[in-house]
Amino acid sequence: MNKIVIKIGGGLITDKSTYKSPKLDIIKSVAKVISKLSVDGHKFIVIHGAGSYGHLDSKKWSLATGADTERIDGQRKAVISVRNDMLELNKLLVDAFSINDRQTITFPPSDWAEGIGSNFNGDLSGFNRKDNTIPISFGDVVDRNGPLEFGILSGDNLMVRISKEIPGVSHCIFLLGDTPGLMTKPPNEPGSELINCWSSSENIVGTHSSNQDVTGGIFLKTESAVEICHIIPEVWILDGRKPERITELLLTGKTIGTKIIP
Repeated sequence: MNKIVIKIGGGLITDKSTYKSPKLDIIKSVAKVISKLSVDGHKFIVIHGAGSYGHLDSKKWSLATGADTERIDGQRKAVISVRNDMLELNKLLVDAFSINDRQTITFPPSDWAEGIGSNFNGDLSGFNRKDNTIPISFGDVVDRNGPLEFGILSGDNLMVRISKEIPGVSHCIFLLGDTPGLMTKPPNEPGSELINCWSSSENIVGTHSSNQDVTGGIFLKTESAVEICHIIPEVWILDGRKPERITELLLTGKTIGTKIIP
């Protein structure tokens, strides 16, 4: 059986352009596939993005860049609001797993992590489960030492640390919401084709919606995936709208998507 660290993108499970707009059908379909595989004996660690539950207010109040003395009162209120919104989004996933008789345990980064980037400080031991409980975490606003006070810890940074430090991880999967994997052009452009296998020696063509996304979008995702693939042999970017491809990958070793190689 495999141990899989999986990132459910915020753009997959929410409409990132509209405040707190979950895609409940997709949340349920992804949770159903992961639950079935878990029943079959595969172990999962689930990380999910913030989407419209975190990015919009974080962008409005510049939470990623830390405390601004001219806006600090509003920023501190926004920190509390975003953290509460993330718990609300997380509960939708927890409920979706519960419907499929899967027990989960949530680790909000604001409770246990400090600092941003993949060098954040925090105890990851809770993700190393011996039982069948599925641990879940997510991108969040976390505390930082010094005058900056707070910042955004991306779910992609969590993916790097967990994949590298939790023993026995066999697969790392990133689920996207608008494309079957990495593409030769932005997915909405004519002639865009799926890249089946990609390494960092090749340029990545993508777009970053800076008015919605406060982390690094597809560029941080690929950077994280490349770092992971030096440790974990199976690193993939898949279309989360078709979660059956997770099952196909685990059963056959291949599927439609992009495999990341060193």
